[in-house]
Amino acid sequence: MMTKNHAVIILASGLSQRLGQAKQLLYKDGETLIGYMIKLALATQPQAITVVIPSEHSSIAEAVAKLAAQHAVIHTVVNPTPKIGMAHSLYLGIDALKDLESRESLVVDRVLIIGVDQVLLNKEHLQVLLAGSQRVVASRYSSLNNWCDEQNLDKNIANSPSNKNIIGLPLVINYELLTQWQASLAGDKGLRHLIRGLSADQISSVNNQQLSYDIDTPSQLAHARAQRWIDD
Repeated sequence: MMTKNHAVIILASGLSQRLGQAKQLLYKDGETLIGYMIKLALATQPQAITVVIPSEHSSIAEAVAKLAAQHAVIHTVVNPTPKIGMAHSLYLGIDALKDLESRESLVVDRVLIIGVDQVLLNKEHLQVLLAGSQRVVASRYSSLNNWCDEQNLDKNIANSPSNKNIIGLPLVINYELLTQWQASLAGDKGLRHLIRGLSADQISSVNNQQLSYDIDTPSQLAHARAQRWIDD
């Protein structure tokens, strides 16, 4: 079903300040979380994977280098100023793809963009995104303020009227459109505000409420470990 050539950008340069430790180096199914996400990306058979990581964090770089030594499509991009925000990481990832495209004669029609902390993301969801035909095919899920309580996800959504639907990562975007939008990426002002300007026929979304579970705080990490989503 994945009929177009695609590349992947993995945004993994966050400093995890609220969590108090590098979420990239949490373990899931016996491997680092960043390694787990890279393997999900590899399963989609991309032309290239660019992994944007923070500078001065050798353990994260080593985790990526281990997989890059085994798979030539993996390329590391170091963000020297990770505090600026996720949009800057995406900007650097786009620059890296442009460079790869020119040096290695890649044919890229679309780009799959994923983060590193949606611990229940799976290959099947990425495949559904890639099977879409619109200029942007994004994920839809609820923004849960306090998902670390012991309620199940459906109850969290139903009992929290302040929750909002998110149209965001992971997403697949037309490569030409992404490069056109690159200049507008700054700080934390990323793709969401640009996507809102698209007409309805240019964007579709894939609902996956499990993506509501991302790891930002120690209490969320503790709950994720209790659920065995993250290794002890």
